[in-house]
Amino acid sequence: MKQFYRNILLSIEKEEKEVSRSKKSIIDEAYHMVSYLDRTLIDLKEKMVSNGFESIMEEIGFFKNVKPHILGRLIYYNKVVRIESSSPTNGDLTDAYYTEQIKVLNKEYKKHVTGSDFYSYYRSGRTDKDEYFFRLGNFNYFDVINSFFFEVDRDFSTFYDYKVARIISYELLQSYLSSKFTKPTFSENTFVDINEDAEFSWTHSKNALIELIYALHISRSVSNGKIGLRRISELFEDIFEVSLGDIHHAFYQMKFRGGQRARYLHHLKSSLEQYMDNEL
Repeated sequence: MKQFYRNILLSIEKEEKEVSRSKKSIIDEAYHMVSYLDRTLIDLKEKMVSNGFESIMEEIGFFKNVKPHILGRLIYYNKVVRIESSSPTNGDLTDAYYTEQIKVLNKEYKKHVTGSDFYSYYRSGRTDKDEYFFRLGNFNYFDVINSFFFEVDRDFSTFYDYKVARIISYELLQSYLSSKFTKPTFSENTFVDINEDAEFSWTHSKNALIELIYALHISRSVSNGKIGLRRISELFEDIFEVSLGDIHHAFYQMKFRGGQRARYLHHLKSSLEQYMDNEL
């Protein structure tokens, strides 16, 4: 089943890549992905109802890592449709419009996500309460009393899988909205704002740091690979006092960029070898 879920996620990435290469408008692309992801969730539910889960760990993995990935993107693309459908056609007004959208997004994020104990649990990479958060039927009425949860299909939701999906969608939207300004606030080659008071400052691009984080994790160079990507990224964010945003989305974009994909790692290798040559 793990391979089945992995193939589902890979097929979504492939669909996103293909639709991004099309000549459709942003709204049409988003509509397409909304429809595609909705069908994917329907198919997954039918398979889950028919076959169930082979183990508790599979159930937890599905509601923690698989469904939120799909639902988060569904929420994201649906929001893109709504945002772009109302965007002004006058270029002089677009920056103000997207600035306001970011303010609204940040307000919702703080209200519904960052203020919760669950957010701290999820961001820290903890797993000790996964059986409570990511198994069907395990929820506290006090946690859901003011939520939508009473209206959803409890055979296909744990309440907390939706919270993870919201985190994913918010981060995708933050990245998307930041790219909409006539003078982009972030691009692949944008260097981070240096905090003059920080003891250590990262003085290369955000994507360079993300490349390094992924390389350290995938090579099992940090705690033999037992520490998750999120925890490693938080460590670097704390050290350099920077915010990396959605590193998964940034890495996804790196995978399909032209030329050398691991540009920073090639730069490190070249710089070190040049230094070694000069020391001879």
